Amino acid sequence: MRPTSRFTFKTAGFTLVEMVVVIAIVGILAAAATQLIRNPAQAFIDSENRASLTDRADTALRRMARDIRNALPNSVRTTTNGADSFIEFVPVKSAGRYRAAVGSSVSDDPLDFSLAADTFDVLGPSVTITSGDRLVIYNLGIPGSDVYEGSNSRALLTTGNLSVLSYSGGTFPQASPSSRFYTVSTPVSYVCDMTNRVLLQYSGYAMQPAQPASVATLNGLATARQLATNLSSCQINYVAGVLQRTGIVTIYLGFAQDVANVRLMHQVNVVNSP
Repeated sequence: MRPTSRFTFKTAGFTLVEMVVVIAIVGILAAAATQLIRNPAQAFIDSENRASLTDRADTALRRMARDIRNALPNSVRTTTNGADSFIEFVPVKSAGRYRAAVGSSVSDDPLDFSLAADTFDVLGPSVTITSGDRLVIYNLGIPGSDVYEGSNSRALLTTGNLSVLSYSGGTFPQASPSSRFYTVSTPVSYVCDMTNRVLLQYSGYAMQPAQPASVATLNGLATARQLATNLSSCQINYVAGVLQRTGIVTIYLGFAQDVANVRLMHQVNVVNSP
């Protein structure tokens, strides 16, 4: 007789119900893990967006503040047109004091306010004059002494690094009590264009008696430079100081990106002593 062997076979596996239960449990765990990861990740993204918006707003505000601080006394003017805000000013290129009277030397050349064209000595360091620069004395920002209407600015006739300036175009209406003069070129405007949600800068255009009060008008005078985008709010206010000696420009800038929102306020002190 042949020896016989018996083998016992056992099969291992799982049922459909077990598979469904496992899939459900894994899905629940995955959803919980996703929430645990999503919230910190979204918080990081929001934080990055706020930091980026703050940096953009701060850069734009610092640029504006630096330019406005260099404004010719009593040349700052603001206006609004619907949701758009406008600020215009004339930047100072150089400044100094003119000789008001003859001193100890026979070669002294004082400024004669009775002459329509004259030369005069610059007291102190020489000043740099380029083509198109104009001489301004005692700008009060009022009719008869307003740089925008040209009543107290005259064309400079020579260029270079000069210690003697010459001008023509008529007599100056008033002398400066401190014998101070300024040289300027062209105005600058900053505009909150809320229709397109951008902050614009315009420069290099001719003096206008009335402030340009629309984006379309400024576009006809100069080419805009875009300083910031995605504005959620933008407003520029100006309050002249007591006796016009100082003033305060207040700038509000708001930016939005996704769910991040940033709103900054910056005040600029403007010296208006001419």
